Amino acid sequence: MSHHHSTRRGFLSQLGLGCASVGATSLLSGITNLGLINAAVAANRPIYGPVNTGYKAIVCLMLSGGNDSFNMLVPKGTSEYQEYANVRTNLALPQNSLRAINPTNNVGQELGLHPNLENIQGLFEAGNAAFVANIGALVRPTSMAQFELGNNLPQGLYSHSDQRLHWQTALPQNLSNLGWGGRLADILHTNNSNQNISMNISLNGVNTFQKGNIIREFATDPEGNNVNIAASSGDTFYNNLKRQTLDSLLEVSYQNIFEKAYAETVVGSKANNLEFGAALAQGTPFSTSFGVDELSKRLESVARVIAAKGPLGVTNQTFFVQHDGYDTHDNIINEHGELMSDLDGAIYSFYQALEELGMQDDVVLFTASDFGRKLTSNGDGSDHAWGGNSLIVGGSIQGQRIYGDYPSLYLDNPQDLGRGRLIPTTSCDELFAELALWMGASTAALPDILPNIENFWTPDPATRPLGILPI
Repeated sequence: MSHHHSTRRGFLSQLGLGCASVGATSLLSGITNLGLINAAVAANRPIYGPVNTGYKAIVCLMLSGGNDSFNMLVPKGTSEYQEYANVRTNLALPQNSLRAINPTNNVGQELGLHPNLENIQGLFEAGNAAFVANIGALVRPTSMAQFELGNNLPQGLYSHSDQRLHWQTALPQNLSNLGWGGRLADILHTNNSNQNISMNISLNGVNTFQKGNIIREFATDPEGNNVNIAASSGDTFYNNLKRQTLDSLLEVSYQNIFEKAYAETVVGSKANNLEFGAALAQGTPFSTSFGVDELSKRLESVARVIAAKGPLGVTNQTFFVQHDGYDTHDNIINEHGELMSDLDGAIYSFYQALEELGMQDDVVLFTASDFGRKLTSNGDGSDHAWGGNSLIVGGSIQGQRIYGDYPSLYLDNPQDLGRGRLIPTTSCDELFAELALWMGASTAALPDILPNIENFWTPDPATRPLGILPI
């Protein structure tokens, strides 16, 4: 095929087939930082001046598989607990095991936490954690009647891949390939003095949340090391030969525009990785101890990157971290309990590290998940549902509160689609809008970041959709 007739799809296919010696995450990080493919598209998008509010970072913690979040935030008072126990049957946690919390706002019922969330309990009571109740991906506010008519429903309800994607794109009416974190970065990235490293850092490789028209993720490995060209480091004969071959490739002067762009991308990726690693080495040290589980390692890596904000030359950052294992169709009590223990320890250590760095007010972590799970048991687990509860952690939030409406859990309640599948009463767009505005996006830019936001809240500089973060 003539180079003059190469298509974008064909070029990308060639990249995938022709660079086995180049790590995929490294290549994509290079594309992120150089902005090669989407620059022309981005030039046609409205650009809104970002507000520089000093360093701000958000951490999206994706609980992958569908968190059984009504066993994370649980009815604890006598009457509401009985409703919960009746519907959950063998999935119900013992009432006396639930950890007491004391929200400062009127929730309408007494709630408690999973028994393994001891540290989250402490963060909540100290005002550094909050929950958003019965939240989910919505196109617009949805009643039972509208659901039955099939009006304006998210695509692929109850599907892992679709619902996880909706949380990342904030466009549940279609399968967009751009994330709201990426669209946010398209607007805010100019706040960063260093444009070599993306403001979007992923601890779990390629994701949709951080993919924008201009900015995409800079991927690090699960240990938090800077991404290297795959197998090009080390002193074995094979690695030396591979590195020499790669270096020779990089020195070739390609005449074809696509080939030249590709070569420059690989060169830029390698240089960016070296710069990223050098900056991490210069970051402020901290002594907080983290666990050995994968989530703790990833959040420790996030803390290391935040500690290097000065050497990295960044003002705004987003992070994407994934915690797997939440597809609990069976053995849910034990497996979910272990997940809650990991979540509790990792988030607490992360917050302690931020406190040690004096940056607890500059970072907000929020949990996302594919969906909540059915309230009813399938025997030893629970199946796919819709609405669930999300955790928010940060020193600057209005904590010790439950935002949104915690639902009644009895079967056939007004939100129940059957067997305890609950229609969300709060849209994830409302939470995302709070985070975007706090990061420095203007209210004028908000519909570009979150196209459905005006279905739930009219952007207004004097208010916030939920009131979680200060104006």
